Amino acid sequence: MSKGEIRIYVACLAAYNNGRLHGRWIDAQQEAWEIYGEIRAMLDASPIADAEEWAIHDYEGFEGVAIAEYEGMERVSELAAFIGEHGKLGAELLQHFDDIEEARKALDESYHGSFESLADYVQELTEDCSAIPEHLRFYIDWQAMARDAELSGDVFTIQTAFDEVHVFAGL
Repeated sequence: MSKGEIRIYVACLAAYNNGRLHGRWIDAQQEAWEIYGEIRAMLDASPIADAEEWAIHDYEGFEGVAIAEYEGMERVSELAAFIGEHGKLGAELLQHFDDIEEARKALDESYHGSFESLADYVQELTEDCSAIPEHLRFYIDWQAMARDAELSGDVFTIQTAFDEVHVFAGL
């Protein structure tokens, strides 16, 4: 994702509580201190003098990862950077683990790649590791092997498109 596609809408609560809408869309793919600077500028421009309180009233580009109304900007920045780098896969990992460090660890240590299906992964792995006699090749049920690998916990998958399955070693 390019810069600016992952953003938050921060609203001035003083204005909001006085029946006025005042806020700003802010690029979340920047350092936390830069986000805080933009929030401060938004509050300084508020129609209510000396406005200090704010809340996140909307967000977009986080690919389904929830952002709380009073989420810390350090976390917002970290989530935006991770999703910006890894896209839908990163967001799905964040939702799977609910912890950014675990999501990073899975990508760094457990990721086996993207395949059209888990059966394709199992077939490729088996053929790379074993010589399969040609006369037996048509009797192998790759779908069943894939199902068994996932049910046993040997692997887990994240599907990001119809024909895009990301395979990870079981954790």
